[in-house]
This record gives sequence, C-alpha cells and structure tokens, in this order.
Amino acid sequence: MTSPSATAPDTRPLGSAAAGTPSGTRRGTEFEGTVTVLARQAVADDVVSLELAASSGEPLPVWQPGAHIDVVLPTGATRQYSLCGPVGDTAHWRVAVLREPDGRGGSQWIHDHVEEGGELRVRGPRNNFPLRPATRYLFVGGGIGITPLLPMIAEADAAMAEWSLLYGGRTRSSMAFLPELEGHGERVAVRPQDEHGLLDLAGFLGDPDPSTLVYCCGPAGLIDAVEAHCADWPTGALNIERFAAAAVRQPADDTAEQPIEVELRASGTTVTVPPGLSVLKAVEQAGVPVLSSCEEGICGSCETSVLEGEVDHRDSLLTEDERAANDTMLICVSRARGGRLVLDL
Repeated sequence: MTSPSATAPDTRPLGSAAAGTPSGTRRGTEFEGTVTVLARQAVADDVVSLELAASSGEPLPVWQPGAHIDVVLPTGATRQYSLCGPVGDTAHWRVAVLREPDGRGGSQWIHDHVEEGGELRVRGPRNNFPLRPATRYLFVGGGIGITPLLPMIAEADAAMAEWSLLYGGRTRSSMAFLPELEGHGERVAVRPQDEHGLLDLAGFLGDPDPSTLVYCCGPAGLIDAVEAHCADWPTGALNIERFAAAAVRQPADDTAEQPIEVELRASGTTVTVPPGLSVLKAVEQAGVPVLSSCEEGICGSCETSVLEGEVDHRDSLLTEDERAANDTMLICVSRARGGRLVLDL
C-alpha cells in the first residue's frame, strides 16, 4: 500500500477529527473479543456479508474508512476483512467474504460454518488504507475490492468532495453491493468484464492531477495496471490495498542468504535468525510475545519499531517514505542489511 501526499499537507484520515480517534496510525484503539453474527446475507455470487455485534452488548470501537478487522478462526487461521458498513455505527460492523476455492481455507470455513447467531473471535479495527482529505477522488474497485471503498465513498460524499468510482468484476452477478451504489447515478461506472471487457483505466484516470487522490483495491492484475497508469502522478497520489503480497524485492547483494543478529532491547534478548526463518518466528521462539497475523507483509500486525540497524524491507505495506525513515519494519517478512538490527521488543 502507498499513502498519498499529493499537494495536500493535511495527512489526517478524512473524518478523523469528528470521530475523535487516533489518526493516521496503523495501530489505534483495538478491540479483541467475541462478536455475534446478527445477519448473514448473500450479496453476490460466492460473496456473503456478515453483520456483527459485540457479544457483550457493549459498543464497538469507532473506525475510519479503509479499516479492517482480523477474524481469528477456530482453525487457528487469521484472516483480514475490510469493514464496509456505516462508519458511525458503533453497534454493528459489516464485512463481506468472497469464497476463494484456491485460497488458504479461511474464506471457505466462513462460508461453510458461520451462521446467524454464531460467534466469531475478532480483533481490530486497524487501518492500513486511510482516506485522506482531497478535493477529488478516483476510486477503482475490482471484485471484492469494493468493500473498503464503500465507506470511503460515503465519507467523500458527506464531505461534498468530487468523486467517481470505476467498479469491475467478472460478471454482474459476481459484483457485490450493486444496489447500494445505484443511488449515486453517473458517478459510478459498473463494468463487468463479460459485458465491457477490460476496464478503461486510461479513460477513467486521465492525466495526472495534483488535486486528485486515487484509491484502488482489487486483484493483483488490476492494481499493477493502475500503478502503471499512475506512474507519472504526484508522489503519494495513488493509494492501493492488496489482497496478497506483491513480489518480494530481492536485495542486490547476498544478504538474503546470511544469518542476522536481532537484539530485542526491551526484553534483553538477542536472537540469531538463520536464512529461511523470519524475524517474527525467531522472536516467537525466543518467547517474546508479538502480535502477528498474515505473515505475508500486508496486514501490518507485526509492525515493530527499529532502534538500530538498516532494514531490508520486503513487505507490501510500507510507503517509500516509511521505508526510507528506517524506523519501523514488518518482522514477518523483512530482514536486515548489514547483519544486525535492534528492535523495540
């Protein structure tokens, strides 16, 4: 994911001031507990939406557009799903889950086992994809990638910002939440591939515009295409959220094959991380607790402060500016240049 800067100096997520919650951070106030499934509804082919409420009856944390929650399954797997209901609703959360036959099994478990009245273990929300202030937005959604864009559209609309959505999918019946988008008229272009072919990204995105932010979520091919079309846009104008990790950037030297030493300063422990073992796993094996989830460098759960050493960033989340700052890393995938790191763990 990349975060925008464009020409707007204000880096607060849109609506953050009204909500009174921490802004611009991946780790805000998080909830961890059990939620009850109040409603389950098929919203497209192989897509179900789940309406959730805290089983305790207490209010759920406030969240901002782009946020997601972790669903911790009884199988031990953890999956991330974007919140896609009304932002101001602290009584309910809504997520939508696409059944992925070739996935790792999490979505299939939810489709096969989660029913109304059932309970799920969740934690969050966390926001790696915040909506920031702009006078104009271009939203590009592919398939289930529409989910984080729905609350963004509502927020942009409420702020009276100019916006348009280009929404693609394999077929019209595979595209979730179309009835909710109908009321926006010509601002929304629905383009199922079997009717329109590939999305006309060049026509939709147009020329670089410093007043515009682009938000894209969808399959890797769509994100790659949008990145290519936005190559000449101002730095930070494009914001993306991936379902899966991008190709790992391999270092130019042979540091990938070298063991590294990692000092966990707060714990007074130092671990040696051999090739083939992640820093996260080495830390866990040392008995130091650390939050983690995707282990692919995309969810941000394991983001850790770096005190010393140069990071070899291999995640799909941090921006180029964040990588250059060298003060944080995702320890599930990233390693060290120079053979040594000191972490705030």
